[in-house]
Amino acid sequence: MTTDLCLEIAGVLVGLLYLYYEYKASALLWIAGVIMPALSLVVYYNAGLYADLAINIYYMFAAVYGWVAWQFYKKDDKPAEMPISTMPRPYYVPAALATVALTATLSFVLTMYTDSTVPVWDSFTTALSVVAMWMLARKFVEQWLVWVVVDVVSAGLYIYKEIYFYAALYALYAIVAVFGYINWKKMMRAND
Repeated sequence: MTTDLCLEIAGVLVGLLYLYYEYKASALLWIAGVIMPALSLVVYYNAGLYADLAINIYYMFAAVYGWVAWQFYKKDDKPAEMPISTMPRPYYVPAALATVALTATLSFVLTMYTDSTVPVWDSFTTALSVVAMWMLARKFVEQWLVWVVVDVVSAGLYIYKEIYFYAALYALYAIVAVFGYINWKKMMRAND
């Protein structure tokens, strides 16, 4: 078994733990959120998915940010659990603009400076993932809907690049994201 395949399988297993903890809105997701991308760096580099490689570096830092945000959340100057909430409407346009700008910038960089065969799709999933991770760190329920799009596109991209275990993982992520959205909506209503 090759090193890439071993790392891919290990990444999938940690990814499943991550998904479970995210579904439960458990802060333990952030621990898996550091380990999984670390395992994935070599796999993405060898597949020529450079934006995915870069996003995994971002994921590691975002996991630290998310853990801190969730652990040290305060309400009325007292430690509290960060509530699940809806994303405020004024954030929608900046989030969309950030996605478009980051997709365009990454596509340009990948086209000009790498041998990427899928610069636009790689850039799109990366840009949307940046926004989704920020939304997750803020515990916005809509993050699940953004992940559905990322996961479906990523699964197709990984099939194209013959990274089949990750393709299966992301297809599963897309299905779980639908149920995660429903679950978080219930949890949000229960806390109102």
